[in-house]
Amino acid sequence: MQWPQVLGFVAAVTPLTLVPGTSFTLVTQQVIAGSRSDGVRAACGSVCGLLVHATFAAVGLSALVMSSARALTAVELLGGIYVIWLGVTTWRSARRSVEPTAARPWRLPWARLGGFGQGLWSNVLNPKAASVYLTLVPQFLTSSRPVAPQIATLAAAHMAVVLVWLLFWTSVVAAASTAIDTPRFRRGMSRLAGAVLIALGTRTATAA
Repeated sequence: MQWPQVLGFVAAVTPLTLVPGTSFTLVTQQVIAGSRSDGVRAACGSVCGLLVHATFAAVGLSALVMSSARALTAVELLGGIYVIWLGVTTWRSARRSVEPTAARPWRLPWARLGGFGQGLWSNVLNPKAASVYLTLVPQFLTSSRPVAPQIATLAAAHMAVVLVWLLFWTSVVAAASTAIDTPRFRRGMSRLAGAVLIALGTRTATAA
C-alpha cells in the first residue's frame, strides 16, 4: 500500500473522528466521574473496539452482517441498548455520587473492566464503526494486492487518529475538571454525559 492511499484515508476518516459520538461522550464521563487515567482507559478500549471491526472486515464477517437485514438490526439494537445502559448508569452515578461501575445486581458482565470495557463494547456494538470498514476502507484498497495487510495498515492509521483525538480530549476535560473541581460541576457534567449517551443509544436503537 502506497503512502498517498494511507494519507488519503486519514484525511477522509479524521472529520468522522472529530464528530462527537459515543466514545467522545464516554471519555468525558469517565474523566468527570473518575480521573484522567479512567478517560485514557476508555479511549484505549474504544480503539481496541476498532481493531475488532478491522479483524471482522478482514475475514469478511462484517460484510456478512451488513448484508443481512436481520443481523444488522440485531447489532443496532444491541448497540443502542448498551449505550442507553451506559447513559442510565452515568445519570444514576451523578445522583448517588458513585461511579457508574459500582456494584449493582443488574450490571453487565464486563462492567468490572471499567472504562476500558465500556469503551471496547461501545465500539464493538457500534454499527457506524463497522460501516467505516465496509464503505470507506474499500475505496482505498488495491485489488491486485492482498486485502488483509492493506486493511491492517488502514486500521492502524484509523486507530492512531482516534487515539490521538481521544487522548487530547481527555487532557482537555481533565484540565477543566481540575480548574472547576466542585461536586456541582461533576454532577452536572455526569448528568449531561448520561443524557447524551441515552440520546445516542436511542438514536441507534430506533434506526434498526
